[in-house]
Amino acid sequence: MKGFNLDPARILDELGEFNRKLIDSCDTLADIDEIDVGQTPADLVYREDKVQLLRYRSQTATACHTPVLICYALVNRPYVIDLEPERSLVRELLSLGLDLYLIDWGYPDAADRFLDLDDYINGYLDNCVDQVRRHSGRDRINLLGICQGGTFSLCYTALNPQKIRSLITLVTPVDFKTADNRLSHLAQQVDTDLAVDTYGNIPGQVLNECYRSLMPMRLGIQKHLAMSEQLGSREQALSFLRMEKWIHDSPDQAGEAFRQFIRDCFQQNRLLHNEMIIGERPVDLRAIDQPLLNIYGRYDHLVPPSASIPLEALTSSRDYEALCVPAGHIGVFVSRRARTLVAPRIASWLIEHD
Repeated sequence: MKGFNLDPARILDELGEFNRKLIDSCDTLADIDEIDVGQTPADLVYREDKVQLLRYRSQTATACHTPVLICYALVNRPYVIDLEPERSLVRELLSLGLDLYLIDWGYPDAADRFLDLDDYINGYLDNCVDQVRRHSGRDRINLLGICQGGTFSLCYTALNPQKIRSLITLVTPVDFKTADNRLSHLAQQVDTDLAVDTYGNIPGQVLNECYRSLMPMRLGIQKHLAMSEQLGSREQALSFLRMEKWIHDSPDQAGEAFRQFIRDCFQQNRLLHNEMIIGERPVDLRAIDQPLLNIYGRYDHLVPPSASIPLEALTSSRDYEALCVPAGHIGVFVSRRARTLVAPRIASWLIEHD
C-alpha cells in the first residue's frame, strides 16, 4: 500500500515491550490470592428459597426516611453496583443518606426449573417489598429497578401501586423491538421452547456468549490485546479481575421465567402495549402514577436509549424525569459518572420526593 512503511526496528521494539508487559502481568497475577467484590457490609433480613434480602449498613445520617429497595436483573450478580470501594454505586448512595435494601436472587438450580415471572414478581419481589415495609415501619417504599429488574419493577408497581412511593428505573427496557436494539434482533431468532426443553434452566455461560457476540471485536480481540496494560499493577489488576469475575459469575436462568420473558417482552413486546399478564393479572403501566425517574445510558448497546425513552408516554405519572448518562450499559454503575452524576441525582431526587 502506497505510503505504508513498516519499520522492522520499531516492530521489534514494540514486540519486546509487549512481551515485557506480559511477563510483568504474570508476576502481578501470581501475587493475587483473592478477588474481593461486594465489600460494603450488609445484614441478611429475609430469606426465601434461594432469594436473600439484604440491608446495607451505613455510617451516614439518614437524609431520606423512605427506604429504597434495589431490584437487580436475574442475569449476572447484583454486586456490580458494589464492585469495589472506588467504584460502588451502593457506597455513594449510602454516603448521601439513603437507606438501602437489595434483593439477591441467588443461583437457580434444577429445583427452580418451573419458576415463572409470577413467582418472581408476585411472589419473591412482593414478599421482599413487604419485608422492607415491615422492617422499616413504612407503608410505602421506594423501588429502584436495574435493567431486567427495572422491567420487573415497572410490572410490580403497576400491580401494587399502593406499596410504592417513588420509582426509579436504570437502563430499563420498555420497548423491546426498536430498530437499533441488537440484543432484540438476536432474541427474535431464539426458539424459546426448544431452548428450555433442551436445557431446562438456561446456562449462564450461554447467555454470556450471546452478549459477547453483540460486540465481538471490543469484547474479544481488543479486550485481550489490552489486557497487559490493565494488569500493570496490583490495584489495576484487581480492578480488572473484579469486573471479569462479575462478567463470568452468571447464574443459570429458571427455564419458565426465561421462556416467558423472551417471548412476552422481546418477541411480542407486550409490556409496551399493556398486554403483559403476570400470573393471571394484567399489567397496565397506566396504573403507575408515582414520581418516576428514568435513567439510561447514551451509549448502551444492550438497552439503547430508544428502548427506554418511550416510558414517559406509557405511565400516568405527572412527575416524570429522565436522565441521560454519557456512558454504556455497565458504565452507568461503575464509571466516574456513576459517582459524580448518577448517585447524586438519585439521592437528591428521592430526598426531594420524601
